[in-house]
Amino acid sequence: MSHARSEYEDFKRLAPDVYDVVLALGQLAAKAGLDKQLIELVKLRASQINGCAFCLQHHVLLSERIGLPVDKLHLVAVWREAPIFSARERAALAWAEALTLLPGGVSEEVYSAATREFSETELTYLTSAIASINVWNRFGAAYRWTPAKRPAAATAAAS
Repeated sequence: MSHARSEYEDFKRLAPDVYDVVLALGQLAAKAGLDKQLIELVKLRASQINGCAFCLQHHVLLSERIGLPVDKLHLVAVWREAPIFSARERAALAWAEALTLLPGGVSEEVYSAATREFSETELTYLTSAIASINVWNRFGAAYRWTPAKRPAAATAAAS
């Protein structure tokens, strides 16, 4: 892909009210008590599907900071084939995919799995987290925001 059309900082400057609303929506699920690692998994998966390099990198770095196991980071794209994901994570990832790829809607199977693993309130907040990352992905992909560079200390440790 070619260079950025605009940058994340431009978005914050040009539409601070939109930025604040989308940011707030994305924070509600964690404030409501949903597990932060679970939230990051769904944000990673939606960002992969939507092809948003900026959001994917942002959530990889954030996931590492909050201690999401590296194997889950590497395998989230193929979560159905990886036994390391719990039933709750699987339900959340299927829910995220259904809400990200909406043309087919949400199947009864996906809805049933989600409602087995999450209360009505939890599922509502999980949905808000998925909605917010999809909004961010639309901006990031449309404007080709430049992904953040890995901090130097983390780069040396990863080598």
